[in-house]
Amino acid sequence: MAIEIEQPGPPRPTYRATVGSQEIDLPLVQVADDISIALLICVDHGLNFSATAGRELADLLKPFDVDIIASVATMGIPLAIEVTRALGLDDYAILHKTPKIHLADAVAEPVRSITTATAQRLLFDRARIAALQGKRVGIVDDVISTGASSRAALRLVRRVGGQPVVFGALLTEGSSWRGTLGPDAEMVRALGAIPIFRHEADGSLEEVWGRV
Repeated sequence: MAIEIEQPGPPRPTYRATVGSQEIDLPLVQVADDISIALLICVDHGLNFSATAGRELADLLKPFDVDIIASVATMGIPLAIEVTRALGLDDYAILHKTPKIHLADAVAEPVRSITTATAQRLLFDRARIAALQGKRVGIVDDVISTGASSRAALRLVRRVGGQPVVFGALLTEGSSWRGTLGPDAEMVRALGAIPIFRHEADGSLEEVWGRV
């Protein structure tokens, strides 16, 4: 029996983004009728990219004297590991989005992401609460876009007794996250910024750095 191999489609348009000392091409992905975003998937850029970005983000976080790094699964995990390593720490905490057997009694916070069609919950294992309780916490994530996931992460860390002192990101996207985070936006430190893209009537894409 012949096996039909699916052929790759036409290449997606890309956007060249600067992440600290590195430049990477990000595919443009449509997320609404008139909006596209440049999509950063950390695991698609290799170990050297993550290690370098982690070291450079750690440099931005060092002045805040964090005790532990927390991040959001799954794309934030490689970043959490590299930042933790670069800061000379040994432990990190992960806020999960996927229910697992050990999270049946987890502390939960609702969240909805721009790249996810349905509402989700951030989940934190109650057995890990002591790792954050009373600690100065640096939260890291790959991209801050609408700020919804970031706000949920901040709330969850505070609910279990942690003290968020800085929020590190590889990239910020647009500026609507500032309104979502409110005063907490002052905690954000990022290695770069990218726009959101509005679809024009002539088929072109307009870079939007403000709110959409």
